[in-house]
Amino acid sequence: MANWYTDEVKTLFEAILTLQSVDECRSFFEDVCTVKEMREISQRLQVAQMLRTGTSYAAINAQTGVSTATISRVSRCLEYGSGGYDLVLSRLPEGEEP
Repeated sequence: MANWYTDEVKTLFEAILTLQSVDECRSFFEDVCTVKEMREISQRLQVAQMLRTGTSYAAINAQTGVSTATISRVSRCLEYGSGGYDLVLSRLPEGEEP
């Protein structure tokens, strides 16, 4: 997985940065991702937010249905990752749910 950051991935990120509204973003991701992929990504963001507020794994699992394996993976990213979750969560409007 060391070579995941390819020119194509960079172009994808640049394409995402051209989007100017939630509607544009929804349209793009609706075309690019499956419904399942979108749910999984949005659930991971929700899990990150819940972990940051101190919610337990059991409570997150009960409220969201997300597996403890996924919760653990998100937790590891929050602890040892590149800071992407924290960056995005800090920029969400106050009180807004992911």
